[in-house]
Amino acid sequence: RGTRWALEARRAAGPGGSACARVLCGMLRGSGDGVGGVPAARWTTHDVGGSVSAPQAACVRHGGFVRDAQRFDSGAFGVSPAEAAAMDPQQRLLLERGYEAVHGGRWRRCVLLDGDTGVLLGIERPDWPTVLAASVRPASVYDVTSSSVSIASGRLSFVLGLQGPCEAIDAACASGLVAVHGGAVAVGRVECGAALAVAVSLKLAPQPTLGAAVAGMLS
Repeated sequence: RGTRWALEARRAAGPGGSACARVLCGMLRGSGDGVGGVPAARWTTHDVGGSVSAPQAACVRHGGFVRDAQRFDSGAFGVSPAEAAAMDPQQRLLLERGYEAVHGGRWRRCVLLDGDTGVLLGIERPDWPTVLAASVRPASVYDVTSSSVSIASGRLSFVLGLQGPCEAIDAACASGLVAVHGGAVAVGRVECGAALAVAVSLKLAPQPTLGAAVAGMLS
């Protein structure tokens, strides 16, 4: 319970300021809108540059953004401060929301430990390396694993002590849906007794999203 309270106080807030899945679901039931302007900590209109048209630039000025993505209770997951600083924030968010999903399902780590529960993760190619390349942070030994999608799914299995199938799936916007399907298939084939399906997506740099806008892939 202490860990849960720590996460409530120190984790990021979802679109529309939703701090947990319960609040987010309530917002959705009430036809709430989690779309807003891009947080200044991610990028500004000046970062987009003048080489694109106004309609294209407008496509990267709004979205459903997780606020305070840099907030992370590394000690709760046994992650050192040095490794946490190098980790893709998507991996941090994955640990927090994965724990929340297990806790919300009334499961405990002591019950899942060394069991055959699988992890199916929906995740796109991260843009964290783009952010690191533009920073002045010195190189770290943890850079090797900081943005690997296979490491991302493995982190959750390792922290929860799960021994079932572990897979990272990149199906673009459908990644989360495909992860849920993969979990259902794995359970149906008795490849695992249960499956934790989770998806994460953080837009940290304007370049990948701007590229999709220029290609006409965004509304």
